[in-house]
Amino acid sequence: MDDVMEEDGSFDMMDDHNHNNWEAKADAYGGQAPPPGEPNAVGRSSGVPESESSGASAGRAALNINSSASKFLMNVISREEYQSTYWPKLESAIEQLLTQSPKDYIPISYEQIYSCVYKCVCQQHSEQMYTDLIGKITRHLQHVSEELKSSPPEHYIEKFNTALTQYMGALQSIVPLFIYMNKFYIETKLNRDLREDLVKLFTDCVAEKHVCTLMPLLLQAHSTPFQITPSTMASIIKGLYALRPDWVQLAPALFSNFIPNILPPAMESQLCEYAAQDQKFQRDLVQNGFSRGDQSRKRAGEELTYSGASLSSATSRGYR
Repeated sequence: MDDVMEEDGSFDMMDDHNHNNWEAKADAYGGQAPPPGEPNAVGRSSGVPESESSGASAGRAALNINSSASKFLMNVISREEYQSTYWPKLESAIEQLLTQSPKDYIPISYEQIYSCVYKCVCQQHSEQMYTDLIGKITRHLQHVSEELKSSPPEHYIEKFNTALTQYMGALQSIVPLFIYMNKFYIETKLNRDLREDLVKLFTDCVAEKHVCTLMPLLLQAHSTPFQITPSTMASIIKGLYALRPDWVQLAPALFSNFIPNILPPAMESQLCEYAAQDQKFQRDLVQNGFSRGDQSRKRAGEELTYSGASLSSATSRGYR
């Protein structure tokens, strides 16, 4: 891979001319950087008077300039080469990351992808590469949305959760792969961030088109304990909140079960209502096969008092 990654993990991008000029000099010395005594290197060779070396230095400088120009022309990635060679490699890696599940992991040569992205950025293909990336992921998300539309209600929630978690997991790899493009094109020229753009794509192409269908199913599932697993419910609610916090208004009570401080602080006059809700939840647990344990040592009314005290303690911390 091109020597662009420093030991501390930071990146230092060179412009096209300097990058290729350095390569031309390196080729003249068997792939190594020019020694300190040569022209354009830092410092000057010791022991040789300037007057004696000026003629030879001028000749070598002219030779290096010609070599650099030739090397630069040979390293140019044409638009046709980008479309036929470089982008297909990137597209294949993106497809794998978007569609693979954790159980079916397919290894990807990250070094090769880093190198492809870096070379395309150096050769001024950033704009086209960004357009191709957005187009590829948009088409994928449109397909995901169509699959969700055809899902039966009993599988709809699970399908949405799978699509959300799989996509967010893929971004953890896709965004670092395109770090050069993000740093030297999206951030500097578009004043945006790649991850934010890709998260917004999911919001626009999938979540917004399905939230009105999803929310009633979530409310129904929440009112029927264990219709779906608590982890699935928490994943979807937290995911929707991360995509669009204002979706809380669609079901404030539901969101408040998973997101702290969504509802205003509870009033003392509402504690009896909360206690009644808690008792109903306990009855639902019993009906679904969960034992309440040994109740023989509880005094009459203790359950209600305990429930009210627990709720009061929770609301004092900002939870309902």
